[in-house]
Amino acid sequence: MAAPAGNNFNPSGRPKGSQNKATSEIREAYQQFVEGNLDQFHLWLAQIEDPARKFDIVIKMSEYFIPKLARQELTGSDGQDLFKNITVNFNLPENGEEQK
Repeated sequence: MAAPAGNNFNPSGRPKGSQNKATSEIREAYQQFVEGNLDQFHLWLAQIEDPARKFDIVIKMSEYFIPKLARQELTGSDGQDLFKNITVNFNLPENGEEQK
C-alpha cells in the first residue's frame, strides 16, 4: 500500500530539499577539479576554434556552481500585464528612403 501524499511514514528521513551524500560529494569533487585546473581551462578553451562551442562549454560548467534562474512573470497589482501599452519604434525609413 502506498503512503498518502506528504507522508512516507519515516519521520527521521532526510529533510525535504536536502541533497543526498553522493550528490554533495560529487559536486565537491567537481568543484575542486575545476578550481585546481583554472589555468589549464583557459588553455583548453583556446584550443577550441568555434566561439559558440566555447561559450556552450562555459555555460554548461557554470551550471554546477551557479543555479539557473527561474522564470519570473511580472504583473501589475491588479494582475494585468505591465507591458501591454508599450510600443517599440525602430525609426525605420518610410517610402523606401535610405536611412542616414
